[in-house]
Amino acid sequence: MERNKEAPGLRVLGFGDNVVDKYEHRGQMYPGGNCVNFAVFAKAHQVECAAYMGYFGNDEAGYYVEEILKQLGVELTLSRRLEGENGYARVTVREGDRVFLESNHGGIRGRVPFELGGPELAYIQNFDLVHSGNYSFTEEMLPRIQRLGVPVSFDFSDDSKPDYYRQVAPHVTYAFCSKGGDEEAVTKHLRWVKELGPELVMASRGAEGCILYDGQRMYRQESVPIEKVVDTMGAGDSLITSFLVHYLNRKKQGVAQEEAIAESLKRASEFAAGVCGVEGSFGYGTGYEG
Repeated sequence: MERNKEAPGLRVLGFGDNVVDKYEHRGQMYPGGNCVNFAVFAKAHQVECAAYMGYFGNDEAGYYVEEILKQLGVELTLSRRLEGENGYARVTVREGDRVFLESNHGGIRGRVPFELGGPELAYIQNFDLVHSGNYSFTEEMLPRIQRLGVPVSFDFSDDSKPDYYRQVAPHVTYAFCSKGGDEEAVTKHLRWVKELGPELVMASRGAEGCILYDGQRMYRQESVPIEKVVDTMGAGDSLITSFLVHYLNRKKQGVAQEEAIAESLKRASEFAAGVCGVEGSFGYGTGYEG
């Protein structure tokens, strides 16, 4: 991955999911999960602090994800290890397309709600942004984070239903989703989500790029052509992370919003293209049993 030193003052936290993606056709597992990917990609931009807060299982997968995050310099101050199976997803490739076969729905993390008490809330207040997503089991905690005044970004992915948006979006500052279909349907969706409360709403569209709406203007960004796609796992997460890091940094520098958005979308598209040349979300594959 390209490394950028453009956000030295930012402190960001991924709060929620961590998994291993088990590639059956390769016999390799790779660390990942939306919130872990966010922290790792933010670290690649050399922010002041990129942290992850969540639960690891005490099995081989959980220890492996934790060890890789430590190697990469991701802060794990309030993460914990629980007795039980770490989250995983089984993946294969069919006719060139990545196919998810099954998952254990977050493992132990999906069965034990994260304890967001006084120490955790005090810790969160040290960050410029908290990122979570719809596989993180953090929905009920978002209002408490919102009341702290810390901006929240949230990835609704491609399978969130309208009622879920209505529940979560009012507590989110920056809302992201994956949205196929014609452009008119995408922009209509973005306008609807924006009315629920977020400041910015963005839809990633794979090879068709992305569209962002700020309540006044639709910003369109084409994807960067890729000569050879190795793996698209993590591409959407890298787009989100790179956009947020650049945008927050440019806003801190006093850059006008329109310029900050347009520039950050371009940088994010370039970064995401580079991630498609890496196996897994960000590499670090290892063999696994079972």
